[in-house]
Amino acid sequence: MKILSGDRLKFFRNNAQFIYGVVLLVLIPGALILNTYLILNKTDDVLNTELTRKASLVNGVFSANILDLLSDQTSLQDLVDNTVNKNPQIRSLDVLIPSGVDYKIIASLDSSKIGTVSKYFYNTLAWQGEEAIAYQTRSSALSTEDQTQIGQEGFWVLINPITNEAGAKVALVSLKLSSAITDDIYKNYVGGALTVLVISVIIIILLLLSNMKLFRSAIRFQKLKEVDRMKDEFISMASHELRAPITGIRGYLKMILDKSFGELPDEVEEKLTLVASETDRLHDLVEDLLEVSRIEQQRIDLNIKSLDSQSIIDGMIQTFALQAKEKGLELKFTKQADLPKMKADESRLKQILVNLISNAIKYTPQGSVSLSSELVTGKQPMIKIKVSDTGLGMTAKDRDKLFEKFYRVKNEKTSGITGTGLGLWITKQLILLMKGDIYVDSIENVGTHVTILLPADQVDSK
Repeated sequence: MKILSGDRLKFFRNNAQFIYGVVLLVLIPGALILNTYLILNKTDDVLNTELTRKASLVNGVFSANILDLLSDQTSLQDLVDNTVNKNPQIRSLDVLIPSGVDYKIIASLDSSKIGTVSKYFYNTLAWQGEEAIAYQTRSSALSTEDQTQIGQEGFWVLINPITNEAGAKVALVSLKLSSAITDDIYKNYVGGALTVLVISVIIIILLLLSNMKLFRSAIRFQKLKEVDRMKDEFISMASHELRAPITGIRGYLKMILDKSFGELPDEVEEKLTLVASETDRLHDLVEDLLEVSRIEQQRIDLNIKSLDSQSIIDGMIQTFALQAKEKGLELKFTKQADLPKMKADESRLKQILVNLISNAIKYTPQGSVSLSSELVTGKQPMIKIKVSDTGLGMTAKDRDKLFEKFYRVKNEKTSGITGTGLGLWITKQLILLMKGDIYVDSIENVGTHVTILLPADQVDSK
């Protein structure tokens, strides 16, 4: 099926990071390979230029000494031999003079060529030109014009016309110089460069592949964030929508159980009491979800002011006194004299204490629940409130996960205790928002100590 332009554009938008990674995967190694190729070519040119320059230098020095020896072939041949002995890189050296339309070799490293006539094209080209000519060959023969004995070694040939004082051309010097040293340098350089190139390309490909995985992970992360945002919005919307009908149901159930609509049969009253209890649990869950949504969306407004924390705790003791008494628990509060005031949001502090005290009573089958407050001095003076119980306690593993959302300690002893698993997470977030801290000490089957720290108001820390 043909893909429409709009679909193609959508495909590129949805896969932009992946396509970007693929482009990098091709471009970066390609750029490295191209750069290495250009550098190697440039290096080869530089080495060849240097070798040609050296050949020209040797040729020039030799040529300057032959003008007086052209008529003395024995001395000229000695000069050829001495020059070659001093320059091991010279493979062949010929001296030629015009002979009709051709050229006669009068001195050569290859003695068999002396006295022979050369019809070599490059000799003619050099003689007719204004300056020396140079070319490369693979022939290792002792004579310049001998193109046999082709091997792997490379040579540079330089043919230079010799002029007398009057500027007239009188001879040709043909020099063949081995490029073995420069070839070895180039091969070693090429080998090293290609090794570095291969390693670099492999590393870059691995990095790009890793980055492509990161790109995919980033895309997944963005999608997860979007899903999480949609989840939060759904929870917030659903909680708000559930709040009104649950409030209405609770209200009518309370009126029915209060006999506002008349007497109820015992069996009906028992069932409605159970329904009311479950409705209260549903109401608590909805309120907790709304609170979680407000915290995660940073919609919590705090009214931080100076509070008498001890009077607030006294109020909490009175609120929970009946509940503790019904379970046969002792509920007590130990105060510190002259305790400074606390900087906190009053309604949120009460919410925190309600959560901690109700949990302590809920998870304490027998014994006591005690509260204490005191000043902790230091760089930042804090009011410490401790809620202690002689209840079920918990393991170190449970303690580490205690402040996670929806986490509840699950064992045989807690199976019948209801809860949403959100209260302590909400409690910790509220304390952190008020620049405080909370931590828990607990021993299984011994009890739990929950300590909260909140800033003290204008305390001299000396």
